[in-house]
Amino acid sequence: MLVERWISARIQLRVGPRHTGPYGTLQTVADIVKLLMKEDVRPVQADAMAFRLGPMLTAVPAVMSFAVIPFGAPLIMRDLNVGVLYFLAVPGVTAVGLLLAGWASYDNYSFLGGLRSSAQFISYEIPRTLVVVGVAMLAGSLRMSDVLEAQRSVPFVLLLPLGFVVYIVTTLAEINRTPFDIPEAESELVAGYHTEYSGFRWALFFLAEYGALFAASGFAAVLFLGGGNGPLLPPFVWFLIKTLAIVFLNMWVRWTLPRFRSDQLMRLAWKVFLPLSLVNLVLAGLVLQAVN
Repeated sequence: MLVERWISARIQLRVGPRHTGPYGTLQTVADIVKLLMKEDVRPVQADAMAFRLGPMLTAVPAVMSFAVIPFGAPLIMRDLNVGVLYFLAVPGVTAVGLLLAGWASYDNYSFLGGLRSSAQFISYEIPRTLVVVGVAMLAGSLRMSDVLEAQRSVPFVLLLPLGFVVYIVTTLAEINRTPFDIPEAESELVAGYHTEYSGFRWALFFLAEYGALFAASGFAAVLFLGGGNGPLLPPFVWFLIKTLAIVFLNMWVRWTLPRFRSDQLMRLAWKVFLPLSLVNLVLAGLVLQAVN
């Protein structure tokens, strides 16, 4: 979060945080303390149980996603034989959490934000999954360690550059990052699904976004850039370099491009990225045919 503030300040020619701690390094700590001390407010007519479950169903899947990501051999919590499917499935619970939070708040803006998040997630999940299927075809396995092993000589980004671009853009849409932050558009919905949240419950939504960003970037590093594969440096260092490079790219896009309209968002998903993902699938088949 601190790094994103520095990056956004540099891109927009601003100073950025500098007063809390040396060069503003303690600004995030100060924000956490402030959120922990804030009163937990809930609307009178809100559904109490669903209101509490919304932030949890958003934050927990972001943490669970790291279970199958190889941080560098042998640093992986669970090398499941369906690790790729696990990573695609678990973050899907986030859409349920956002919709539940919007509905339980008993607020029109929150409910609209929840509906937008569900529509957006479903729309962009299809091309994103098709792109990952292309990677699984080349690797011949759904196990994350096998995907890494298949890229010992050539990373898949060189074989499927179109798939890499589609994955990056659809991931931005799935985790509601600008220019795809339609579910929490401040100019239209105040803050969307988390309008009525405060204190630590609001912080869970905030942390879930950054957790999902890092997890999705790490997944991209494994799928397309070879993860921890690389010369000289330890595997964990290579994984971290590649992941942070993708994180920086996402932050760069956030503070550069304006927000899309809802109709533009849906048109982009169904009329542009879905056909491109199908083209990428055909390219993956051709590459597989050429290799074999």
